[in-house]
Amino acid sequence: MPRGVRKSSLLKLQEELKNTQDAIEQYKAAIKTQEERAKQIQEEIKLEEFKEISAILEEKNMSVTDLKEILLSKD
Repeated sequence: MPRGVRKSSLLKLQEELKNTQDAIEQYKAAIKTQEERAKQIQEEIKLEEFKEISAILEEKNMSVTDLKEILLSKD
């Protein structure tokens, strides 16, 4: 008993190509999302580093200007 019309080789290849192209687009979107997340994490890391520096400056009763002078005087 026939189950239906068999797909031609050309039709099978066209469908496979379409599926592959769709998968590529999904991966590109996922990569873009991950790159954006990586950038966001890098910004959060910078912020945390500045918070640590600020805490140290406050602990040592120093201002940003004081730190700047110290760093510039080492040149």
